[in-house]
Amino acid sequence: MSSLKQNLADTITTSMKARELERVKVLRNVQSVVKQIELDRQVDLDDAGVLEVLQKQLKQRQESLAIFTENGRDDLAQKEQFEIDIINEFMPKQMDAAELAALVNEEIAAQGATSMRDMGSVMGALKTKTAGRADPAVISKLVKEALG
Repeated sequence: MSSLKQNLADTITTSMKARELERVKVLRNVQSVVKQIELDRQVDLDDAGVLEVLQKQLKQRQESLAIFTENGRDDLAQKEQFEIDIINEFMPKQMDAAELAALVNEEIAAQGATSMRDMGSVMGALKTKTAGRADPAVISKLVKEALG
């Protein structure tokens, strides 16, 4: 199986050949962020690291989309939505609410967590189990409700 970085590079090449210039621009932007982080940290990011970068890029664009939509800037909102759609192509299938709730309850039971003091360990375990497949804010909310 090819890595996310290789998949990204291959998609850029394919998009360039198809002359999809706007798509290439978005993909190169994401690729440059990955490379910059690798330079800054002096490491070669694995799929989990690249996935983390993609999640962050996705979150930034979703926040911008909300702001642009709120302020009636449909032109900019469409651009952000286009970029979100492209980045989502590289994200794993998202977990549905029932699946996520079951996983949270399972992890709480497995750790014997009973109070908010246990939230950190539960969140740590869930972060690895759901990497890229669920929004950490949603997971946090579910854990807080369960431990409440």
